[in-house]
Amino acid sequence: MTRATIDQREVEVREGSTILDAARALGIDIPTLCHLEGRKPQTSCMVCMVKVGDPGRLLPACGTRVQDGMQVESETEEVAVARRAALELLLSDHAGDCLAPCQSICPAHMNIPVMIRQIAAGQFREAIMTAKEHIALPAVLGRICTKPCEKGCRRCGHDSAVSVCLLKQVAADEDLAEEEPYLPEQKPARGKKVAIIGTGPAGLAAAYYLLQEGYACTLFDDHELPGGMLRFGVTEDRLPRAVLDGEIRIIEKLGAEFRLGVRVGEQVSFEEIRKGFDAVLIAAGELDPPGAAQLGFGGTAQGVRSGGIAADSRTYATALDGVFAAGGAVRKSRLSVRSVAEGREAAGSIVQYLGGLPVARRAEPFNHRLVQVAPIEVMRMASGASSAERVVPGAGAVRGFTREEAQLEAGRCLGCDCRKLGDCRLRAYAQRYGADSHRFKGERRQIEVYRQQAGVIFEPGKCISCGLCIQITEDAREPLGLTFIGRGFSVRVGVPFNRTLEEGLQKVAEEVVAVCPTGALAFADRTRLCLP
Repeated sequence: MTRATIDQREVEVREGSTILDAARALGIDIPTLCHLEGRKPQTSCMVCMVKVGDPGRLLPACGTRVQDGMQVESETEEVAVARRAALELLLSDHAGDCLAPCQSICPAHMNIPVMIRQIAAGQFREAIMTAKEHIALPAVLGRICTKPCEKGCRRCGHDSAVSVCLLKQVAADEDLAEEEPYLPEQKPARGKKVAIIGTGPAGLAAAYYLLQEGYACTLFDDHELPGGMLRFGVTEDRLPRAVLDGEIRIIEKLGAEFRLGVRVGEQVSFEEIRKGFDAVLIAAGELDPPGAAQLGFGGTAQGVRSGGIAADSRTYATALDGVFAAGGAVRKSRLSVRSVAEGREAAGSIVQYLGGLPVARRAEPFNHRLVQVAPIEVMRMASGASSAERVVPGAGAVRGFTREEAQLEAGRCLGCDCRKLGDCRLRAYAQRYGADSHRFKGERRQIEVYRQQAGVIFEPGKCISCGLCIQITEDAREPLGLTFIGRGFSVRVGVPFNRTLEEGLQKVAEEVVAVCPTGALAFADRTRLCLP
């Protein structure tokens, strides 16, 4: 047996064990992208660097054997800098986006690619569940959204964008037509109440997500019917009132209470509301100065600016304790989807506040973005999508797609998001160490896509040459398998003799997908993978 110290903790391991083995015996998480338990170390990714000795040397934990009396540090600033640099080098020629451009540009960051794949597969119930994770009013927004997501669609560079909003609309309409529309799971009641002033897009969205967290919601509005600008600022021919009412009914079924025809500052004072509720969200749309004053905001010092209530741009908290503001009450906006997004985000801040936690916006997830994609690369991505032209709904845009039309249109999606977004270790470690994916600039690899009939897709541009898939195919005695092709910086993984992916992966396709640390090897049917 051999003794060593890692981060001032002693450990005893079998002779021949690596630092990585010893760290894991202590429960210390040393990151690695190229190591597979029970197989020889690759020492290719260099993400597992640790500091050994004093003065120390930086060595890969997966390939360095423990020596008696060895002193190891795994989380110093020097180690973090080395790991970050290793990740940035791997990302410097990474030919892929983490989030598809449509999802990145959507103000609500809805998981558009997953919803589209579910519709293509005829999974409309699953599609509405995906949509409502980020958008509380998909049937409404499917009709009136200005479609920023479609402007970012990669297919624009090929022919025309995928009809994202109409697809969102059909999933929502199909759900509303059910006897029992989808209701999200709700946590047990927490015994705390939130007042929401305004029943427009921000207020309705906030209620939808707060109710899921177990908080009672009462919505105040001076109109006799809820909906705010959605009802009184959008014409019936663009947004049928039956659609709006249907989505509001779902929020009512979750337990929302509506107090309509009540003007705050007249029938009930703002201070009364503050005393009667544990938190308040102001989502009353654009306010004039007298209206803001009635809500306790009497001047610049108290938090009024440019005709709106001053609120933290990240948390939506105002200068008044327990009072938050979102949507048009804060800033003018013609984008309903932005108001819906702010309602959801404000709900998250209120949940933190009521839970006694510091109110802070969740850190933005790491997102590697391709700045430019050449037409030939778009054509390669399009090789797995339908070549059909953009589908036009036969019944018109307001009525939307039939199920059949929706599935045809969904089949046009290029699938340009990461197929392993939820379990990509490269992305997870880039987030953990604050990697800058554009720190090292140079010519990146080209996007290439190889497909196997059994459902595996190989994108060499996302491969980090870790060699794990090669080990798997060698151990399984695949007739061809995978191998390293080329030398030095040009080395790449591929099937020998320029044979097809089908021929290379006859036995262990699922195993190589499971061990791939990035989205280089993945299933075409990404519903088989964990979703973010």
